[in-house]
Amino acid sequence: MRPAALLAFAVALGAGTAARAQTLLDQEQRLIEVHALLLSLAPLAPPGAWAALEAEAGLELITVPTIDGTTGGKRQLTASDRTPVFPRPRLVLGLPAPEGFRAFVGASYLPPVALGGVSSHLGALEAGLAWAPAPGPLAVGLRAHLVRARSRSPVTDPNTRDTLDSLEYGADLSIGCRIDTGLGAFTPYASAGLLRVAGDFHVESDGYLLTSRSSELALAGGLRFASARHFTAAAGLIAFPGRLVHPAFLLAWGW
Repeated sequence: MRPAALLAFAVALGAGTAARAQTLLDQEQRLIEVHALLLSLAPLAPPGAWAALEAEAGLELITVPTIDGTTGGKRQLTASDRTPVFPRPRLVLGLPAPEGFRAFVGASYLPPVALGGVSSHLGALEAGLAWAPAPGPLAVGLRAHLVRARSRSPVTDPNTRDTLDSLEYGADLSIGCRIDTGLGAFTPYASAGLLRVAGDFHVESDGYLLTSRSSELALAGGLRFASARHFTAAAGLIAFPGRLVHPAFLLAWGW
């Protein structure tokens, strides 16, 4: 029999009230999905946030919620045992768009630097188009995003680093409302979309491969602050119902 709980990269399994009991394989596959979702490129800005040729460089702080690594009655190491938060750089550039619209492209890259024995080598792209008629405060936008990552962590054995290769892509629809003040602009926003997740987990000790494929509902909401001096801060709550809920934060500088 394979070691119980080959995967423990992610948050607690939703026990649920399914008609049948979860098998060990079900539990392991759900853990793959949840870890991949933790790396998703969620929106941390409202639609239409950047005018043409405006650029912004920021650092996202992704929090890792408490993970229950219990599978098959055994307790395994999880990402939250070693990494309560990890950083991810994000870059965006506003693109020319027709009058009344705003467009952007963005990218993110995380080098394979180990923190607490856990590393994620990640590349991500995003692009969006928003209807944002000036000078009104409302904006509605559509965004597409793609993430490819390889994460390594001691899961099945503290002395090895197992590997999770994940690919995810999706799109979301969002709305935001800008509130101008003397300090700058505060913009609350919310989004909803769909995400396709594919994960392949490799056990270092014996070469065992476990795969998972799923489609997830993606919800997000937050608040972005942009000062007149090009400083930006954002806080958002990201939710995948039945899988994962966690906050993320962004500090950025624009020009």
